[in-house]
Amino acid sequence: WWAYYELGWGGWWFWDPVENVSFMPWLLGTALLHSAIVVEKRDALKVWTVLLAILTFSLSLMGTFIVRSGLLTSVHAFATDPERGFFILVLLLITIGGSLLLFALRAPVLKPGGLFAPISREGGMVLNNLFLAAGCATVFLGTLYPLFLEALDGSKVSVGPPFYNVTFVPLMVPLIFVMALGPLMPWKRADLAGIFARLKLAALGALTVAAITLYLREGWPVLPAAAMGLAAWLLVASLVEWGERIKLFRAPLGDSWRRARNLPRAAHGMTLAHAGMAIAVAGMIGASVWNLEEVRNLRPGESMQVAGYDYRFDGVEQIQGPNYLADRAQITVTRNGNPVAVLTPEKRLYPVQNMPTTEAAIHTNWIVDLYAVIGDSDGRGGWAVRIFHEPLVPWIWIGCIVMVLGGLVSLSDRRLRIGAPSRKAKAVPAGGHPAAAE
Repeated sequence: WWAYYELGWGGWWFWDPVENVSFMPWLLGTALLHSAIVVEKRDALKVWTVLLAILTFSLSLMGTFIVRSGLLTSVHAFATDPERGFFILVLLLITIGGSLLLFALRAPVLKPGGLFAPISREGGMVLNNLFLAAGCATVFLGTLYPLFLEALDGSKVSVGPPFYNVTFVPLMVPLIFVMALGPLMPWKRADLAGIFARLKLAALGALTVAAITLYLREGWPVLPAAAMGLAAWLLVASLVEWGERIKLFRAPLGDSWRRARNLPRAAHGMTLAHAGMAIAVAGMIGASVWNLEEVRNLRPGESMQVAGYDYRFDGVEQIQGPNYLADRAQITVTRNGNPVAVLTPEKRLYPVQNMPTTEAAIHTNWIVDLYAVIGDSDGRGGWAVRIFHEPLVPWIWIGCIVMVLGGLVSLSDRRLRIGAPSRKAKAVPAGGHPAAAE
């Protein structure tokens, strides 16, 4: 978000190394949250959950080390202090080494817990964990491989979007598909055919969105249409699962309302988180596939057209801010002769640090962002003007906000506020054997 608004790159994600090291703990942390649910409900996956907790925290420390040590070059690297980096590295080694040593010593003591069939909610959680862990490993390899290679033979390589597009993205497609199935699966054993039967509405929604995408976009974009259908599949499936919980349209609305009020907050949070992911995925697809970029050298009064919008360059004025000097451009945006917005991108210079920065100008209607950046002057009255047409980028931010809201709602669940009830063994009949805990 910061890079999108402040750096004028015109994109929401660039697989920058520092972006990656903040993304990896999120991936493993998400896997950890799902694995912890299995531990709570079924007393299973305990060893794996502990390992995930260690690795998630370790990746957070590794990210701190990379950002603060100057090990990797990035616009997000806030400092390049080798002494500070060495201190963080020592802390990293002690923490990770100590944690893994304790894990190796204590893991055999943990009992495996409840058994479950592969087709079950537990099985879905395991599959979720596998995809997230594999995705994290892919990002880890792509981020640190250049460092390893340089340390071995001095070679300098860069790993960018093409690598992640063919390695990371294919792992996320089945993950999103399975996310729709998991909440509908019962514990221990599930009927997959029955689950798909309950998701007819989600399948219809996915096909409808895919068909609309094909109709609206030129060139029959089959893969983007299928991806948009996948996002719709997850969104509708999340709502279907929530509707089934409260018997929406199958009971009087008053009864459904009472069921919704009595539903654990964690259930509401899960629905919000999955729905937010679907919205964000749709935004990512639109921003990645249908974005347009145009760069022109314009003089005052000249125009350029991008995606049906006309951008008239009105000129540049010099302004002085509280602690910076800036060249501020004015760009009038119209469509079919009707005014849309006035964009005022800036090029700033902070004299104390002698640091130039770019301030993008963005107009949004929550479907598309009109994005303008001003470059350098050619010395003859012309200025480099870069225009981006960014469809569905606002949906990324909306989806992330909904996911955060889902997490906050889940954290307010009663069992997290007063503690989950302890698992008790069933009574032992005379001459019998203890019953397994549920």
